[in-house]
Amino acid sequence: MGRDLSALFDPVSVAVVGASDDPAKYGHAIAAQAVRADGRRPVHLVNRRGGTVLGRATAPTLSAIGEPVDLAVVCVPAAGFEAAVDEALECGARAIVAITAGFAETGAAGRARQQAVAERVRAAGAVMVGPNCLGIADNSTDLHLASDTFAPGGIALLSQSGNLALELQLRFAPHGLGFSRFVSLGNQADVTLVDLLADCARHDGTRAVAVYAEDFADGRAFAEAAASAGKPVVLLTAGRGAASARSAQSHTGALTTSADVVTAACRDAGVELVATPRELTVVLAALHGARRTAGRRVAVLTDGGGHGVLAADAVEAAGLAVPELGAPARERLREVLWEQSAVANPVDLAGMGEQDPGSYAATVAELLAADEIDAVLMTGYFGGYAASEGGLGGGGTALADGEREAARLIAARQRTVAKPLVVQSMYPHSPSCRALAAAGIPVFDATEDAARALAASVDGVAVPGVVPLPRPAAPLDETGYMGIRAALEAAGLAFPAAREIHDESELLAAAAEFPGPYVLKALHLLHKSDAGGVALGLAGRDELLAAFREMRARLGATAHSVEAMADVSGGIELIVGVQRDPRFGPVAMVGLGGVLAESLRDVAFTLAPVTAERALRLLRGLRTAALLDGVRGRPAVDVGAAAEAVETITAFAAAHPEIAELEVNPLLVGPHGALALDARAVRD
Repeated sequence: MGRDLSALFDPVSVAVVGASDDPAKYGHAIAAQAVRADGRRPVHLVNRRGGTVLGRATAPTLSAIGEPVDLAVVCVPAAGFEAAVDEALECGARAIVAITAGFAETGAAGRARQQAVAERVRAAGAVMVGPNCLGIADNSTDLHLASDTFAPGGIALLSQSGNLALELQLRFAPHGLGFSRFVSLGNQADVTLVDLLADCARHDGTRAVAVYAEDFADGRAFAEAAASAGKPVVLLTAGRGAASARSAQSHTGALTTSADVVTAACRDAGVELVATPRELTVVLAALHGARRTAGRRVAVLTDGGGHGVLAADAVEAAGLAVPELGAPARERLREVLWEQSAVANPVDLAGMGEQDPGSYAATVAELLAADEIDAVLMTGYFGGYAASEGGLGGGGTALADGEREAARLIAARQRTVAKPLVVQSMYPHSPSCRALAAAGIPVFDATEDAARALAASVDGVAVPGVVPLPRPAAPLDETGYMGIRAALEAAGLAFPAAREIHDESELLAAAAEFPGPYVLKALHLLHKSDAGGVALGLAGRDELLAAFREMRARLGATAHSVEAMADVSGGIELIVGVQRDPRFGPVAMVGLGGVLAESLRDVAFTLAPVTAERALRLLRGLRTAALLDGVRGRPAVDVGAAAEAVETITAFAAAHPEIAELEVNPLLVGPHGALALDARAVRD
């Protein structure tokens, strides 16, 4: 159900502690906004000197108000913060918005003060946003407790940046977007991003949630909340390009970056991940149109060849397709266009729009009706005729009127179909384009934005969701090679026969237990192959003994493993690894493995544990996936067995939080099953 945040977003009464007439103080800005909704609920201003603020009488303390306070905004200096919070709780406050800074962001001492305050708030049954935040707003309840006014709409913005909210307000306006709520996250000492996301998911006035976060704290809980939100969640985050803070000790660690982890978590949770405020706006504009498609086939309509080619490239770069139209669809287009028009896709009016602006509407209608098309992108000059009554070619008022009528017809047609339509125009602010935008058709000035908007409208790929973590298993006593190998084998992962040996007599005894060829491994090395600690294809006892003597003399290992040599002919070597991320927990990696794992970097990531079904999709999505089905006479391998092995490995790693990195490399997948040839683990 989540935490009850009703007092935070719809309080019975509000008090601003630290209200001021000094425009340089935040208490002035908050107070000025708070009194805007004085008719909705009582708003009390508190200033320790008393007197008036904004022409209103103030109380010197919260206690002096003489009645309970439901929500208190605390804007006092850090030295008086704890006392202000304690008084608010004594006066019955169920919610606190802590503007005051100087806590966890300053170091250990500040973090300890912050934690102590948060514990007192929770003990009182209250909630607190902040400290070190910039306020909150809820347009659906006329709650204005931030320094700026936010245009109403259906977007809830949960942000670690106040200035970003101001930028988004400017970017939203041309698309008719506004805010249902704004929350500055601050230090999240009590109320967290996850709490707020869950509450916004339940909020009737919120249609989509936009998040700007630099630090997720509990990233896995964020992914779980987003996956279950039932509303679009769009994430803008910083620092994704930095490598993991942990010094990597495996191929998995070397290949996994923060960007990979965040991208995998967003994909699993169905979150739209964006890189800039502009892209965030584009995606929200597309989602605001509320039209979704399960397909990726896009028709491009243009009035100029250059715009059409560039748009087609942008659509394909966004992961969509621009298929050639079939003969029936081309024939229907021929009936509404003139001879020189191109109708294969992109569809080019080739100047007909200058003669008859209605051709835009007629062509859009035909493309939206085509069964072989899932979405339409219109690009080019549309909007220019009405932008200037002179228009292209001097058509004047007639062309402008015709274009406005075409816009009306396009909007009317779009209302009757569920397929997405987006527009790129050289004149996005023209009357014609504004009419389209008012009808819920996203309009952009950049081709790449229109293509990105269409990509955001595609929901044909099933969201895998976030698999719950298993209950922790008993910690492993031994995570060396033989120990982790035995533990994985007990979990159901197949390995070749192996024996740990320490001297020549034990080596010969092991060789007698199973036939050659043999593999010899030195056990004190994490990356055995790189250091020359692996000898393969040793035909018999003599070769095995010679390799042992040479390897022991060269590397000084006290223990070795003698193993049966697997038949690698017809097999594919994969890598399966799990790294424990401090924010998102265990993250799995699967890809092409062996000694070329880091060189080829053909890998995919997802939150662990991984189901076999999910593993199968990841394997099929690799660049080299064609190898799995056999090429140039090689047999197809048992991809199902590989997927089951991935499930076993990732479930094991997820159940052992003491393991920081676990890797099986290579996992040999052949026509008749999967066999783990090496494993390594790094303790946390």
